[in-house]
Amino acid sequence: MPTKTILSPAQRAAIFDPPLDRATIERLYTLGPDDLVQVARRRRGANRIGYAVQLCYLRHPGRGLLMGENVPDTMLALLADQIGCEANDFTGYAMRLTTLREHRAEIEALLGLRAFARVEVRAMLALGSEIAASTDRGEAIVTGMVDRLRTDRIVLPAASTLERLALIVRTRARKAAHANLIRDCSAEQEAALDHLIGSDDRGRTRLGWIREWPEAPSAANLKGIVERLDMVRDIGIVADRARRIHAARYAVIARTAGIATAQHLRRLERPRRLAMLIASMIEMEAALTDAALVMVEKMVGGLFRRADRTRSDRLLGQARMLKDTARFHARLGRLLVDARASGRDVFRTIDAQVGWDKLERSIRFAEDLTRAADDGLEEVVERYPAVRRFSPTFLAAFTFRTARSGDPLLGAIEVLRTMYRDGRSVLPKRVPTSFIKPRWRKVVQPTEGAIDRRAYEIAVIVHLRERLGSGSIWVDGSRAYRTLDDYQLPVPAFEAMRASGDLRLAVPTDFPEWYEEHRTLLARRMTEVERGAAAGELVDVTIERGQLLISPIRRSPSDDAEALKARLYAMLPRVRITDLLVEVAAWSGFTDRFVHARSGAPASDPSALMGAILADATNLGLGRMAESSRGLTLARLRWTAEWHVRDETYLSALAAIVDCHTAHPLAAVWGPGDTSSSDGQFFRAGGQGEARADRNARYGTEPGVLFYTHVTDRFTPFHTKVIAANAGEAAHVLDGLLDHESELVIREHATDTAGAVDHVFGLCHLLGFRFAPRIRDLNERRLYGLLPLDSWPTLRPLVAGPVNVRAIEENWDETLRLAASIRAGTVSASVMLRKLAGFPRQNPVARSLREIGRVERTLFMLNWFDDPEQRRRTGSILNKGEARNALARAIFFNRLGELRDRTFENQRHRASGLTLVTAAVTLWNTVYLDRAVRHLRGNGIDVPDQMLAHVAPLGWEHVGLTGDYLWGEIDKPRERFRPLRLHQQSQNA
Repeated sequence: MPTKTILSPAQRAAIFDPPLDRATIERLYTLGPDDLVQVARRRRGANRIGYAVQLCYLRHPGRGLLMGENVPDTMLALLADQIGCEANDFTGYAMRLTTLREHRAEIEALLGLRAFARVEVRAMLALGSEIAASTDRGEAIVTGMVDRLRTDRIVLPAASTLERLALIVRTRARKAAHANLIRDCSAEQEAALDHLIGSDDRGRTRLGWIREWPEAPSAANLKGIVERLDMVRDIGIVADRARRIHAARYAVIARTAGIATAQHLRRLERPRRLAMLIASMIEMEAALTDAALVMVEKMVGGLFRRADRTRSDRLLGQARMLKDTARFHARLGRLLVDARASGRDVFRTIDAQVGWDKLERSIRFAEDLTRAADDGLEEVVERYPAVRRFSPTFLAAFTFRTARSGDPLLGAIEVLRTMYRDGRSVLPKRVPTSFIKPRWRKVVQPTEGAIDRRAYEIAVIVHLRERLGSGSIWVDGSRAYRTLDDYQLPVPAFEAMRASGDLRLAVPTDFPEWYEEHRTLLARRMTEVERGAAAGELVDVTIERGQLLISPIRRSPSDDAEALKARLYAMLPRVRITDLLVEVAAWSGFTDRFVHARSGAPASDPSALMGAILADATNLGLGRMAESSRGLTLARLRWTAEWHVRDETYLSALAAIVDCHTAHPLAAVWGPGDTSSSDGQFFRAGGQGEARADRNARYGTEPGVLFYTHVTDRFTPFHTKVIAANAGEAAHVLDGLLDHESELVIREHATDTAGAVDHVFGLCHLLGFRFAPRIRDLNERRLYGLLPLDSWPTLRPLVAGPVNVRAIEENWDETLRLAASIRAGTVSASVMLRKLAGFPRQNPVARSLREIGRVERTLFMLNWFDDPEQRRRTGSILNKGEARNALARAIFFNRLGELRDRTFENQRHRASGLTLVTAAVTLWNTVYLDRAVRHLRGNGIDVPDQMLAHVAPLGWEHVGLTGDYLWGEIDKPRERFRPLRLHQQSQNA
């Protein structure tokens, strides 16, 4: 029976074997003068190179050379060159085992090393236990042991020895974590937990029922979520129980518990089963709480959208009446004017030619129309029955909290709770109203002292939704709706990081220094642009009489570039998408990043893994993929997807492809690799997916979602996320720049107008990114100054006014804390931007961030005016992102690109799979375009890099995206490149 291991072959080789790349070999294995002296004492060439190899092995990786081991050829060549012998001499080394042992003992003494003894076992178990308390990853545990042994100058034992020790400590850590989680669990709680995985008469478990909550926003579905939440709460598992063990260890248990089926849980031993059920209940309480709050937010938003549609339909239906009314009042006005001119009695004229009854009816009709057209809140109130269906359930299910003592909104919530609980339909005589905004007050209190009950109930729900979104009101048990301060670094931690210079921000920590820098810079740039504008020297930019005019840059690829593109793509070999993924996996190793949710091991079934990825990318789904694949079953696909395909593994795998593409020499012709863009791509939703999708008039009347993707100037997508179709894109710009796992160092980022808001300018500046959007309505944007504007008369009409420096200075520390929290990863930029935007009154930090953003936007606009290269660069990178969208649309072909996933998690997986496969196609095209270019150049054909820069690696005509998917050769990747289609090239010549 094979020995159980904790490392994959690749992980074992990375820890215990010498490196394979030449740069690392040269860095580690270049011998010093003393080393060469020791080697030279050996007489025979075989012994000299063997001694050198042993010397290098004992230094790194820190173990002895094994009998008959294959040493990397690059390492042998480097050592042979240094000591003056042949690399082939190594084959004659250690013909006698005694020689190898004697050399090893001599080198160990020379380097001050000692052998691994029994006494080290106890130390390694103690160290491994400490590491295993926070991780299940065997690689981390073994690496920690190896690092300690190297530090203590102890020769590494066999890999199997450390792996056995790591298995022991990991098992102990798991058992200890399970014991801590279930400690003090009562018999009643244990019975309730076991009851969750018991089957009912229909073979369904309560755990399965809890997990499958409905996501479509409706009052019935909200009730279903609350019923599940009540069942979880009744068990009585408090969230603080998770703090008994390390957060990372708890995360592993919770993640595994979320995947395991009830059948699987029933087979586990008691401690592990109870621990996983406890973690599952903690996570389900938070998830259900957030799901209910998100659902209410969507229902209230839908309430306003439907009210707007009702109002629009009503106005359209009344268009003829509006026209008749306008004619009537025009006629009336003409009568009044004529009567005044002729001196006739106005009242008699109206009575004779119009009629007072008709005039009074027309006036009442006009008043109704103008009153309803103010802000549409009357239409919202008319939809009161829809609110009443969910508001009692919503308000009764959650505990709302705020930092403000005696908050009137919480008082209003309690009034409604009592009214709903008692079954009354009349409000008390005195109810809190100070929280109501002016636009709502005239609807809630149409007359002095009177309150419209229906309008009041809706106003409470609407104001509560806004306060929840801003974080000024939070909910017990929620993770997405917490107090704003909970998302940020604790003040002591922030101050300690600030004192040590570890904030990792791109600005000085002292406000005076920042202010002086920007005042000087802004004055200089204003002077430079003023001089160019006054002299008419700005390229394609004119400023006359306060009007800004920028001529668009139109630069299309030449016919020669188009011909080169066609010629190169005609040479590329045809390839099935399955074979393409196999080859890209061999180059980049992205499949190794899809590790098991519990053990951290790479997928043992690569065919099923790639099938699951392609099922997401093509929108086929696992069922259709199983039908279209030879040798793959739905059970294999589903198991692999559940245990290996997650958001974090998709992100890591994408990083592997991006890094491989970035390192390819040809990629450099498309850009320096430090510029990126982001944009949202709309995908329709249908079937079950339609219920949880949103509408945006920009994309038509159909519901859908946006896949918001970041793309480098080398065409590779490096981050993607799913956002609502009606959500603002600006809040998500920074997420992709900060959350990717690739080695990219992005310095400049572009978006279209949707991302160009002052808060994003401010945060990008604080975090060290140069924000360079393409702003469609730039002539309507204003500049801001830090100095009096008399020195710049040409620019003066474009300036809105001075920056509010006091707002920045007073909130400088909190603004830095916000940026440092985003940089540290305690909260995402999108969450904080949405929270700040949701405050009923502008948050001081948001105001400070806006003023910083105004300074940065002013500097950007000045650069845009006098730097045509900036305009070209921004347009170019945005065009690359749009070109990549065409490839994504072609790959996401099933159901005509329509999403039908019921859950948001599945939609995220669709987006991630699509992004990964588009990155794989980009890398594959780059590799073969490079081979085609080298072939042409080798035959004396000039292919200049300037022209090659217009050949994007985004073509897909040669890629077979549809048909049967064959995975038979996945374990045997091609050792050679596919031949180019040279007959096509000769025909096109």
